[in-house]
Amino acid sequence: MIVSRFAPSPTGGLHLGHAWSAIQAHDRARDHQGRFLLRIEDTDVTRSRPEHVAGILTDLEWLGLGWDEMSAQSERLALYDAALDRLRDDGLAYPCFCTRAEIAREVAASLHAPHGPDGPLYPGTCRAIDPATRAERMASEAFAWRLDAGEAARRAGPLSWTDELAGTMPVAPRLLGDLVLKGKDRPASYHLAVVVDDAAQGITHVVRGRDIMPSTHAHRLLQAALGLPEPIYRHHALVLDAEGNRLAKRHGAPTLADWRYEGMDGIALVERLRIGELPFGFRLGQA
Repeated sequence: MIVSRFAPSPTGGLHLGHAWSAIQAHDRARDHQGRFLLRIEDTDVTRSRPEHVAGILTDLEWLGLGWDEMSAQSERLALYDAALDRLRDDGLAYPCFCTRAEIAREVAASLHAPHGPDGPLYPGTCRAIDPATRAERMASEAFAWRLDAGEAARRAGPLSWTDELAGTMPVAPRLLGDLVLKGKDRPASYHLAVVVDDAAQGITHVVRGRDIMPSTHAHRLLQAALGLPEPIYRHHALVLDAEGNRLAKRHGAPTLADWRYEGMDGIALVERLRIGELPFGFRLGQA
């Protein structure tokens, strides 16, 4: 049975891009008599708000998209801690004491700083700290936990994932570098939480935007390191504005709530989107 999910972060209102993704995840399950889950990804404790959770539920109801189960990541922290414990016990996680400013200075001073899809990667400053110094600093300093991506990749060997649109995709395990697993002020990173949740909830098909595709390299590496099953992926085209920009909360994209207050029919909007008709001023990006 197909099990898919829509997993928004309650840090602002949903926009057309969220609706487009939710519809595809919803229909991927419903078209095959499967289950569609709603997961609130609220591990960003500084930005998540209860009113945004309420807005997500109202938006999905307005769109006519029902779900079979709802969960929140804030209720699942023990699962993330257990996964981190396993990675740490296996020697695949290490404490990182660096601040953002320190990382930026080290990257700027390096002539060969590694780069990923979003720019310079963490240079691995804390990876080689000797055990005694590490223990001493852990007792007195704030720290995050990072994945030793190089060691995880060495143990995993060649990896790939199946994408329903792009086909078989070989994994570049170090694409995102030694990514954060648990932040200094965040109980679990997006990467760790999403991998653990997808496995725990039996997600068989992960439907999400092409902008998340780089993260899938890291997610497959974490799945291998934790012995978790590999779902089938579908990285769909993104909704763009008239200038060709990806819709984003921080860029002031109109929200579904704005349209609802203006009297737009949510069910009619969904039916138009299902046949590829977007509202005026919006278009789909590369498939």
